[in-house]
Amino acid sequence: MIVLLLSILSSSAIYIAFKLFGKYKITTLNALIVNYFTAFILGLSLQDQLSIDELLETPQKDWFYGSMILGVMFILVFYLMVITTQKGGMSVVSVASKMSVAIPVLFVIAYYDEPLGLLKIIGILMALVSVYLVSVRRRDGLSIDMKFFIFPLLVFLGSGLIESSIKFLENTYVPDSEISLFSANTFLFACLTGSLVFGYKALSGRAKFNWKDILGGFLLGIPNYFSIYFFILALRIDGLDSSSIFIINNVSIVLLSTLLGIVCFKEKISPKNWIGIGIAILSILLITYVN
Repeated sequence: MIVLLLSILSSSAIYIAFKLFGKYKITTLNALIVNYFTAFILGLSLQDQLSIDELLETPQKDWFYGSMILGVMFILVFYLMVITTQKGGMSVVSVASKMSVAIPVLFVIAYYDEPLGLLKIIGILMALVSVYLVSVRRRDGLSIDMKFFIFPLLVFLGSGLIESSIKFLENTYVPDSEISLFSANTFLFACLTGSLVFGYKALSGRAKFNWKDILGGFLLGIPNYFSIYFFILALRIDGLDSSSIFIINNVSIVLLSTLLGIVCFKEKISPKNWIGIGIAILSILLITYVN
């Protein structure tokens, strides 16, 4: 359970970093590129007894191409989130990305034939309701022009596909001894994809780096790496099925991030958000009890 707690803390630290990006006017794409490069280097450094020959043999790993696709998807989903924020606001993108936990939960229940009892179903439904209530900060709920609905839908599908793919790859192809290398390779391709986007923007005079982007990216890269590393370890906890791990991990991140926003950034939340927090706590307790 320690690794699950560390996964939650690492992901919540990412939330803090993104809040600071806005405060200090850090360019998010630039910081993401540095962040992914930092995570890549960190992953290589934590891989046990990694020689040059073993590193060159990475493309021969069974998980290599899946890891490469994951890295590309990190940047793709990020850009979909940016577009969704522009078209519908932060609440829309927050709900779309966080409600996507339903996809990996359904995937592991169906694909791995995980047990599903009445209490667990109730816990999952409570978790989804809590995520919605906590994420919606507008008093009148969500509002988006239906002609732009495709963007939050793609965020929902893309975010869910990323988590489902991590589960499938780690369960099928990634041995314990290669978790750091797998994570590093994923972040490398995210970095390369982001660099291509930056290069395109730079050629058109729409992008440039500054020292704040580099520092912000470096500080983000550390918790970002460990959020993936510890999440993969959490998926291998004995006694907790993967669908429960997904729910507990995601709902706890939403819960802790919200509480950190209140304490650290003096964010105001509505009674509806407080109800969501209460339901989130109950859902975590119920799913943990079921397991």
